[in-house]
Amino acid sequence: MLVVNFAHVLTHAHLAVVERLTGSAVSKVVEVKTQFDESRPFAEQARALVDSAGLTPDEWQTERLLVNLPSYNYAAALVLAELHGRTGYFPAVLRLRPVADSTPQQFEVAEILNLQATREEARRRR
Repeated sequence: MLVVNFAHVLTHAHLAVVERLTGSAVSKVVEVKTQFDESRPFAEQARALVDSAGLTPDEWQTERLLVNLPSYNYAAALVLAELHGRTGYFPAVLRLRPVADSTPQQFEVAEILNLQATREEARRRR
């Protein structure tokens, strides 16, 4: 499984939990440095950000993907739209949460969000 990380660095412990939850080995982590310029249109920045992951059109469509979205909500929405356009589906998304009472602040893997399954379920309620 290929992890595309648009957020903070994932540790070996995070990846071990991901492998346990998904039942798949992480073959590669693509780290994408994410920074948005408030003075420029976000759609073009999201496109460039996804481009910078360096995946080919075939890889976007055939690799098993897990995405760690940017934490900035507008950036995350646009990155998801861009990814859906390239993959043809909503990718699974990693959700991290703060570890209670950790100093300095630490984060742990909370769950894997299956966005495509959520979308398909929601369509049945139309």
